[in-house]
Amino acid sequence: MWVKLMETKNAYTADIWKELLYAEAISVRVVPASGWAQAAELEPHEIYVPWGKLHVAAEILRKI
Repeated sequence: MWVKLMETKNAYTADIWKELLYAEAISVRVVPASGWAQAAELEPHEIYVPWGKLHVAAEILRKI
């Protein structure tokens, strides 16, 4: 099951967070706030991580 980790301002910042978490071996899903049908680069995006890795991802964000 996937849980929401954070919301970013746009697709670019979401991709930066995704790459950072990938480097720490955490799977990531980035979902546009309005859904896939009306997705845009400049709209907010939500970052989801696996439920079992949420504490690891939160610790990484805390250290940054």
